[in-house]
Amino acid sequence: MSTLIAFKLEEHQSLKVRDLYQKIKHYLHNTLWIMGDKVATLVVGFLVTVLVARYLGPEDFGLYSYVISVAAILSAAGHVGLSGLVVREIVKKPNNRGETLGTTLGLKFMGVGAGYVVLLVYAALYEGISSPEFVMLAIAGAALLFSPFQVFDFWFQAFVQAKYVTYARLMALAASAGLKIAFVFIGSGVIYFAGANLAQAVIVVLASLFFYKATSILPLSEWSFSWGRARELLSQGWLIYLGSIFAVVYLKVDQVMLKWFEGSGSVGIYAVAAQISEAWYFVPVAIVTSFFPKLIKLRDQSSPEFDKRFQQLLDLLFGLALAVALAMTLAAEYVILLFFGEHYIESASVLLIHVWAALFIFMRAALSKWILIENILVFSLLTQGGGALVNILLNYFLIPEFGVVGAAYATLLSYAFASFVSLALYSKTRPIFFMMTKSFFFVFRYLKLREN
Repeated sequence: MSTLIAFKLEEHQSLKVRDLYQKIKHYLHNTLWIMGDKVATLVVGFLVTVLVARYLGPEDFGLYSYVISVAAILSAAGHVGLSGLVVREIVKKPNNRGETLGTTLGLKFMGVGAGYVVLLVYAALYEGISSPEFVMLAIAGAALLFSPFQVFDFWFQAFVQAKYVTYARLMALAASAGLKIAFVFIGSGVIYFAGANLAQAVIVVLASLFFYKATSILPLSEWSFSWGRARELLSQGWLIYLGSIFAVVYLKVDQVMLKWFEGSGSVGIYAVAAQISEAWYFVPVAIVTSFFPKLIKLRDQSSPEFDKRFQQLLDLLFGLALAVALAMTLAAEYVILLFFGEHYIESASVLLIHVWAALFIFMRAALSKWILIENILVFSLLTQGGGALVNILLNYFLIPEFGVVGAAYATLLSYAFASFVSLALYSKTRPIFFMMTKSFFFVFRYLKLREN
């Protein structure tokens, strides 16, 4: 009798697992496509970076990294605060999709055009028009002009069709990687590697356009720009827009300030560690992006169910971040020596510190979507702005004293402030602060549940 009962219970559990799988199958497959894209980018990009870093050496690789960092900071001008917001609008307002996409494209072009002008002015005034830095900044910045076409990604995100984004990015990655490898073997100068990044941006746009036209039920002819729609979108997204600028600032400003205070060589040492540490940041983005449409629906249907699933999401993200941080801490010196060699051995001490920022970055991916769903966008601005300010101040004081290690501590502390500590300061986000705090103890909580 007990055997029969046990069999029935096992069969019941099996049915529950199958039912759960059927409910999330579409989202799981989409997550796997996103993860596949990011894993391929991580592996290929990392191996190519190893080759390029060894070929260029810390000084030239530092210059290349500095240029990419400056371009990344100014690329935030093309964000316009409309990424997750546009996905939400496509899902919730199907009758306005053409106007939403066309208006978003136009706004992004305006933003990125302004960003490129600022980049050229900075390069001319700070680096000098005749300098190699100016040429590299102009080339790297030109890639920004293609970023508005990210609107195709928003369409595929809304319909959980990440495979098309993956196809486009992998094609561009292969072309860019091939160019960089070729430049290494023919002995090209550092300027050519910035050109490879521009080529990658162009190919992504062309491939995305092809897949959109091949699969979309909404033709490009129905896209339209509306100033009224633009005002509506900006009124909802301007806080996220400013927040995204601050986010990129505190992600990349460390390398820019290292160039100012310490020179290109230190940037090269720091960039190698940051490359390894930040390579894992695709994981939370892939997971959260795929489940974002489902989170929107859950929030509308059931607040308790949403809270339960969101806590599980935070636990998952924290657990993955902890695993990454521990693994990299134990293997930091070995990894640096194995891939980059003795010239970059100082990068190990940077990696030991920098990698622990993943604890906060992983959970921040979920927080950013929660802020959108709960429509408290002002907090995104406050936290990102606070994080950028803390990072700049810490870099200003720590880099002259401790060099690359000081920059790593500045990054870690600013991430902790912006994505965790600051949540306790605002009544509406305090529940998420406690949920994140619970995630720090997720292992003990789940062990206790199993015992019960």
